[in-house]
Amino acid sequence: MSDAVFAAPSEHSSQVRYDDYGSTVASADRDALLKLCEERNVRFLRLVFIDLNGFPKNVEVPASKFGDAFDAKIMFDGSSIAGYVRIEESDMLLRPDLDTFRIFPWGNPEARVAQMYCEVRRPYNKPFGGCPRAALKRVVARAESMGFKMYAGVEAEFFLFNKNEDGSCNMVTHDNGAYFDLTPSDLAERARREMVTGMEAMGIDIEAAHHEVAEGQHEIDYKYGEALRTADDLITFKFVVKNIALAHGLHATFMPKPIFGANGSGMHTHQSLFRDGRNVFHDPDADYELADVMLHYIGGLKKHARAIAAVSNPIVNSYKRLVPGYEAPISIAWSQRNRSPMIRIPDQRGLGTRAEFRMPDPACNGYLALACQLAAGLDGIENQIDPGPPLDTNVWQLSDEERERIGLEVLPANLGEAVAELEANEVMKDALGDHIFEQFVSRKKAEWSDYVASVSEWEIDQYIDY
Repeated sequence: MSDAVFAAPSEHSSQVRYDDYGSTVASADRDALLKLCEERNVRFLRLVFIDLNGFPKNVEVPASKFGDAFDAKIMFDGSSIAGYVRIEESDMLLRPDLDTFRIFPWGNPEARVAQMYCEVRRPYNKPFGGCPRAALKRVVARAESMGFKMYAGVEAEFFLFNKNEDGSCNMVTHDNGAYFDLTPSDLAERARREMVTGMEAMGIDIEAAHHEVAEGQHEIDYKYGEALRTADDLITFKFVVKNIALAHGLHATFMPKPIFGANGSGMHTHQSLFRDGRNVFHDPDADYELADVMLHYIGGLKKHARAIAAVSNPIVNSYKRLVPGYEAPISIAWSQRNRSPMIRIPDQRGLGTRAEFRMPDPACNGYLALACQLAAGLDGIENQIDPGPPLDTNVWQLSDEERERIGLEVLPANLGEAVAELEANEVMKDALGDHIFEQFVSRKKAEWSDYVASVSEWEIDQYIDY
């Protein structure tokens, strides 16, 4: 892939190219990485960390400070980061995960840039309860103490919009394509290919890419992996999508429901548990070949779904997607093949046996969303929660009376309702940790309060003549 075109020229930059320097390094040894930086002309290193909302932040250091960076001696002001600390306790440090070291495959070959994902710590390397990456690591460690390793894959859909002359998004979709369309209906084919190329160069194994159902909507699927790697890759995924879109003069958004009357963007999350290289969700002798541990895991997801929603669907707009008629789930049920309930079991068995959790959307903090889903599943296993029988009916076509008759519970109707469920859920509180839980609930209550008090264009149109 050396010297291939990575992104289209834009008015803001020269043509961007990439080479094979972005591939995964073989060694995570500190000294080996420092030597690699010297050999490949890496002059700047981005230490990336995640705020409460799931947005990546970074401190960039020059080559003269690489040794300090690898030794976790770089500090920053945590009081300026959403959900972190107060001004009087603002000093934080960054402890990099050497396994996440990547050299960006584009830019000046004489002054390359690399990055690592970091865990945020307090001074003297003390734990910090507000780090989302650390929160996921805690739940992953709990799963490992029970003998399980979580593998997950996410499908983060996104929209591409045109821009105004001043660079702002004009909410006009880049094309009028539909599901699996080709050029000329799918005008983003070239940009999407370059996104795939960039992700592969950053060590992400891409499986497929295609136009989605709505105009201007797209999906790029990457291979599942261990939970922490999947959450890291999601940050890289969004970074590449947004930057390649920018190079093409487009605005990429992971907003769940940007267009009224069109399908929203989901982030279906496929998940399974392994032990000693074996998928423990699979039992060839059981009904549907689904092991009891998988059924109990599904039971946990169902039990805690209304609380998980606040984290996996974390903004007001998320609940504009979770409405009938647009292929998004609203019913807390599970099924085989059937895509209308909240949880679907794809047909594949053996190593590929998995649960597809269809509720989350790509506005979520991937670390926190995976932590909550895993914690819910583990609770289901520990308490042997029965998920009930699969529901193979198209639940989108059920009337309210039919739903009530079969006792079909539904997801929260809005963010305020979801946050109330989260606040009352001890399993989710334990998964997030006290600091994140309190900060998250407080901020989301304020967000919901602001929304309720605001006056929308729809209200003006409907009621101005009263």
